[in-house]
Amino acid sequence: MFFRDILLAIFKFVNAVKGLAALQLSRELGCDYKSAYVLLHKLRECLGSETCEHQVGGEETHVEVDGAYFGGHVRPRNHKSDRVDRRLFEHRNGKRSVVGVIRELNGRTLITVVPDEAAMVPIIGRRVLKGGTIHADEAAVYDIFHARYAVKRINHQEAYSHDGACTNWAESYFSRLRRSERGIHHRISGKYLGHYATEMAWREDHRREDNAGLMRNVVVLSMAPGRSGWRGYTSSPLH
Repeated sequence: MFFRDILLAIFKFVNAVKGLAALQLSRELGCDYKSAYVLLHKLRECLGSETCEHQVGGEETHVEVDGAYFGGHVRPRNHKSDRVDRRLFEHRNGKRSVVGVIRELNGRTLITVVPDEAAMVPIIGRRVLKGGTIHADEAAVYDIFHARYAVKRINHQEAYSHDGACTNWAESYFSRLRRSERGIHHRISGKYLGHYATEMAWREDHRREDNAGLMRNVVVLSMAPGRSGWRGYTSSPLH
């Protein structure tokens, strides 16, 4: 793959609002599917380095936390009578994971992939600084934060926002990730869910930038030194 092909791939990647399928990229570049697949995942890996050590919160900030299940597609049974509600705990098969989001109003979007929302609690404690206000839904796992932060809660069974409390920014992120899963990638395995979730967080944070700024951001991140988790390659997709 030539240097110009790499730059063209990055341009197509940043220009795709809901993500870019490896099969589509392989056709447009004229390369095999595996090369396009690895390149896109290495780009996603580079995007994650932008916020891997980042913290949000602090004085007079608005931070929303929430979790939602993604990945692990299970084909429904043929007959309606044999189908089950996968949202219920007893019908879960362990393939789906929770994407937890910590999103600061007009700030950064931090994500984590965990088995359930309860596992988000220590992560939120490490990555959200004291002094701001945490907005969360009615889930009981978030009750513990009342002892450390100012907390506003919203019951989504009654309203989407009320008395200044909402998680609309977190839901905006989930909406983008779900559109990517359903419309572009269709099925995402749990093993790589964090990569796709990181990509959508980056797209949310840079959604107001033009293509030139996005290109510059990705190239700078991809040129950073380090080792990639993809078969020992360097973290730079340009190598």
